[in-house]
Amino acid sequence: MNATLLAVALSLVSAGAYAAAAVAQSRLAGRTEPGTGVLRMLGRGAWWSAVGLNAAGALLHVAALNYGPLTLVQPLGALTLVVAVPLGARAAGRRVGRSEWRGTALTLLGLGALLLTAGGSAPHETLTLPEALGVGAATMAVVAGLSRPGARPGLRHAAASGITSGVASALTQTLTVAVTDHSGGPLFSWRLLTVALLVSAFAMGGLLLSQTAYRGGLGAPLAVVTLANPVAAAAIGLALLGERLQGGPVSLVLALLGTTAAVRGVILLSRAQARNADPDEVPEGPAPVDPVPSRVVIGSPRPAAVPEPVAVRAGGVPHP
Repeated sequence: MNATLLAVALSLVSAGAYAAAAVAQSRLAGRTEPGTGVLRMLGRGAWWSAVGLNAAGALLHVAALNYGPLTLVQPLGALTLVVAVPLGARAAGRRVGRSEWRGTALTLLGLGALLLTAGGSAPHETLTLPEALGVGAATMAVVAGLSRPGARPGLRHAAASGITSGVASALTQTLTVAVTDHSGGPLFSWRLLTVALLVSAFAMGGLLLSQTAYRGGLGAPLAVVTLANPVAAAAIGLALLGERLQGGPVSLVLALLGTTAAVRGVILLSRAQARNADPDEVPEGPAPVDPVPSRVVIGSPRPAAVPEPVAVRAGGVPHP
């Protein structure tokens, strides 16, 4: 099996682990009060189950990054939402809807187009220490801006989670390529130590941010995470790691069409997930009110002295 196929296979299994973790996190967030602290959450077994699934997905993702470029591996992360659809439907005891199937088909078609344009060679370039520090500083500034109080905190936290996870993937690729490089360079250096610390910080930050984002439901936040992650990673790969799309201008058009189809598919999936997030939700509007009868008959046990019930009009006026 060549490097490209191995990277795709590892990415597929990684997406399955991430999808299972997202469903577990969403169910945990639905049972967690908004004011619950991090320490209390760390004491729950469901949280550590989600952490274990995320860790398994991360390890597989790291292995995929060792064999494929960011422009190939990161878009496959959109399969997380595709896999989460049947998992979420099974957990809710329902069937996958028609719009979910359409979203899945569009996402897969878009990813197929992107795979045709992505560079297939194994990564070989790494970030320098100034580049890694610059990427880390810019990421922290963006996350700080998205984490400020305001409207739609769930979607903003989801965007921050996707960005930090994508940056962590780009830094992880630098780490894995540098460690597996057989050029005779030092295995431990200030650059690798700094990159490892940044990877740990951004990976944990992305996990906590996604947990916060899923409090409002799984669909839209997971879609935002799924889209923001490859955009951030691919931007670093194209700008700093020398990655290129293969095929020239034609591949650029194909990549844009594939991206459009994948984004449309992810949006359809997220809307379907949002509709199915609370199947018992009552439609908005005033609750139906039972009609009040204009005449109420109040009956009581019939004593010997009261042979007939007392009839009362609405408003309490006796009626003979």
